[in-house]
Amino acid sequence: MSDQMLLEVEDLTVSFDGFKAIDDLNFYVERNELRVVIGPNGAGKTTLLDLICGKTRASGGKIKFRDKDLTKLSEHQIVHAGVGRKFQTPSIYENLTVRQNLELSSPGGRTVLSSLFFRRTPTLTARIDEIAETIYLVAELDMSAGLLSHGQKQWLEIGMLLIQDPELLMLDEPVAGMSVPEREATAALLNRIKENRAVIVIEHDMDFVKDIGRKVTVLHQGRILAEGPMETVQNDERVIEVYLGH
Repeated sequence: MSDQMLLEVEDLTVSFDGFKAIDDLNFYVERNELRVVIGPNGAGKTTLLDLICGKTRASGGKIKFRDKDLTKLSEHQIVHAGVGRKFQTPSIYENLTVRQNLELSSPGGRTVLSSLFFRRTPTLTARIDEIAETIYLVAELDMSAGLLSHGQKQWLEIGMLLIQDPELLMLDEPVAGMSVPEREATAALLNRIKENRAVIVIEHDMDFVKDIGRKVTVLHQGRILAEGPMETVQNDERVIEVYLGH
């Protein structure tokens, strides 16, 4: 693999009670690439992210991130290695302000002990201001996170990951439940943040996929059915039959 390759998934398999949710999968992501993964329900999309972040353990194969085998690491070790994961439902502290959510997610605010000795430094304040501008929440920094709209909560959770500066950011259906303007803003957001990291997005909203999908991977029954530019994938007869046609 070239030096540009950040993530290398090879011969990956996971079985649940004899059912192969991921079946001998090979999947590669380059540095600063925005990859979209689509496919019908049950195709193995979320399971793939679960395997990469260590939530689920592989039955076979390897997951190499920066030449480090993630299958041998715990979830928190994978986070510290530079992998960030956002799940479908926003996971934020609704009783805290946007600023406090970002502070708590910063590298110095992750543990109980470090939180006891937490100090708001000029460097951290500047970083939070930068992240807030990126995720469209500058005006909401001192607002309770519970008062944000659904789309803003999604952006806040992305910001909580960005402040950890991961090299790989994985997002599971980030625009689910968003308005059209929020969806368009999220497309612009992801196209910006990929300049400094690789991003993997699982999504069902085809309009959104067209806005961000330079390269699209289609999963079906735990295997790659098709891969390439969105224009090519959406005209693939196999993809139309098992997914887009429905």
